[in-house]
Amino acid sequence: MTAIRRGRTRRAVLVTASCALAVTGVMALSGCGGGDDPDAGTNGVGKLPAGTIQSRTRAAADGAPTVRLSGTVVTSGRTYRLDMRLKADGGTGSVTSQGAAFRLLRIGRELYLKAGADFWDHADGKSGDGTVGKLDGKYVKVPQGDPAYRKFSGFTDKDVLLDGLLTLHGKLATEGHHDQAGTPTVRITGDKGSGGTLDVSLRGTPYPLRLVRAGGAGTLRFSDWGRGFALTEPSPSDTVDYGKQLPAS
Repeated sequence: MTAIRRGRTRRAVLVTASCALAVTGVMALSGCGGGDDPDAGTNGVGKLPAGTIQSRTRAAADGAPTVRLSGTVVTSGRTYRLDMRLKADGGTGSVTSQGAAFRLLRIGRELYLKAGADFWDHADGKSGDGTVGKLDGKYVKVPQGDPAYRKFSGFTDKDVLLDGLLTLHGKLATEGHHDQAGTPTVRITGDKGSGGTLDVSLRGTPYPLRLVRAGGAGTLRFSDWGRGFALTEPSPSDTVDYGKQLPAS
């Protein structure tokens, strides 16, 4: 009886050891395969065709309530450096162009521009009448009929900016996996990069994170997707209502 029990015990130990080795082997193989897969643990958009990735990231951007946009935009031969926070009903931030810096604030349809004397000093025909001193460092309410309203309000409009920016031109293709500030991304291109490149997050929602515009028209980074912020109307003491038209600057 003792010999029989010992035989059964040895067989049980061998079976257990064999099972353990088999499981270990499977895990090792799985581990090797997972380590070579750049899409393991991601949101999966890296496996999709470039056109589908672009559609997914556009939908994600449109659905986000807020975003921060920073970088450069070249339009009509002029370079603008932006750092804007945008939401559905307005936006706020700074813009620099040709050495002149100013701040924009839009709440609903009300647009305010705040700049120093160096910005206003070029005001057409106004520099000698004290206008610059009145506007220096104040939030100037921009009349909706003024050319400056149309020109600058677009910088504070999330939908307008994203619609104009998040489009690559030419034949779309994927260009491998990359990294933006520690976030893994998949890059899509238009015409091998000449039509622009866009890095899309592989972590969580597939938001756009970095855009290089076609034709050297600027590079932009997108962050703080969905992070709330307040838009506060400036106090009357810090606001100037210039009337129907701003000085031409």
